[in-house]
Formats: sequence, structure tokens, C-alpha cells
Amino acid sequence: MDPMPYIWLAVIIVMAIVEAVTTQLVSIWFVLGGIVALIVSLFGVTLPVQLIVFVLVSTMALLITRPFVKKHMGFKKEDTNAGRYVGKVGKVIVEINNELGVGQVNVSGSIWTARAIDNSVIPLGANVTVESIEGVKLLVKAET
Repeated sequence: MDPMPYIWLAVIIVMAIVEAVTTQLVSIWFVLGGIVALIVSLFGVTLPVQLIVFVLVSTMALLITRPFVKKHMGFKKEDTNAGRYVGKVGKVIVEINNELGVGQVNVSGSIWTARAIDNSVIPLGANVTVESIEGVKLLVKAET
């Protein structure tokens, strides 16, 4: 008796369990490839052909469904660190003067080195909006 149908069944079960545990669509394509490989193994097709079928079906399933799934799953990129400061308002605690290379702001309780986005001098105590981050410096503009 050919053991390959049992091996393909084991592949299907393991990949389905991995998919259920991860919920990130990492192995569902191998489940589909395993199902088709199981079917062709039941017809007595040779092992090399079964492996080729498994790889081809898994790859095709990935190529066809991944862009659609990714688009509709609602994966959002969230800034977790410095990017969260962009758009926030801060207070100048050291006058910002790009020409002298000085300036600091307090944004949400964090002290940052800052530069004026328009090269203007922004006085101590002024409110600024964070436009972007360049390295470890905030690029800010004065609030009007």
C-alpha cells in the first residue's frame, strides 16, 4: 500500500493547524497544494509528479489570492515610536535657530532636538507643529 496519501493528509492537517494558530495566512496555500497532491496520489501518480503538483498548486494559490487577501484584510501600518509625534504640537524650550544649529522642543513630554522646516528663528516658548522627523531631529513649523 502506498503511504503517500497518508503523508499528504498529514501535510494538510499540519498546515491547517499552523494556519489556525497564526491567523496570518501563512500556510493556507500549502493546504490547497496538499489537497490536490493527495488527489493525484490516489490515482497512482509518481512521487516526483505529486511534488511538482504540490509546489505548482501552492504557488498558484499564493499568487492568485495573496494580493486580494492583503487588500481586504485591513492590515494597517501603525507608527509605534517616533512617527507618532508627526502632526503633534510642542513647545519650544530652547530657541530654534538652524543657522546656529540649536533648538529643542517638548512634545508630549519628550524633549527633542528640533529644526525649523522653513529656516526661520522660532523663539523660546512658541508653539510648533511637528512636520516630520529626520534622523533624531524634529522638523517643525511655528504655529500661527
